[in-house]
Amino acid sequence: MIAGLIRPLFILIILAYSIIGVSQTRLPTIPIDQYTPEQVKAAQEFEQARKKAPWGPFAMLMYSPELMNNARSMGDYLRYKSAIGTTLSEFAILITAREWSQDYEWAIHYPIAIDGGLSPAIAGAIKEGRRPEGMSNDEAMVYDFTIELQRYKRVSDTTYSKVEKRFGKKGAVDLAGIAGYYTFLAMEMNTARHPAPSGGERLPRFPD
Repeated sequence: MIAGLIRPLFILIILAYSIIGVSQTRLPTIPIDQYTPEQVKAAQEFEQARKKAPWGPFAMLMYSPELMNNARSMGDYLRYKSAIGTTLSEFAILITAREWSQDYEWAIHYPIAIDGGLSPAIAGAIKEGRRPEGMSNDEAMVYDFTIELQRYKRVSDTTYSKVEKRFGKKGAVDLAGIAGYYTFLAMEMNTARHPAPSGGERLPRFPD
């Protein structure tokens, strides 16, 4: 009887270790005292711009310090100064996080989007993979533009013309940039298996 229990117990142990392995990041935060000169320089530049040490995806990107700071610089513009404004920018970020099932990105930007005026019902629909009801005209065009880019890798003439008419060519470029930038971060974090922040929920996974 004991021999009969050993194999199922062994299988459970293997599964447990597999789960632990999947949940651990492949790119853990580098201790500051182990920084290379290039990483020290990049961290200093980051702190000058963001007033704090590299964190979240930027701490992970410190394995490539020049890439990290170039990414930070692009993010400074797209998140805070884009032609579509911060509220719609956060909406586009949530759509991107959801399309990539990026738990960290969602956990960080969900409260920012809600504080900025996005309806929790609209965010809830995004989380579930549904087209939200009750969107404003601006939200609808941002949703259509971002979803088309994420799912179909292009934007229709109808959708593009609405965004250009409302926000200008600069707005269309910036909105595509937001979708692309947060896709880049999502790809990096998904590659690294970067976990959601403590207490952050895991997004429901779409069927394969």
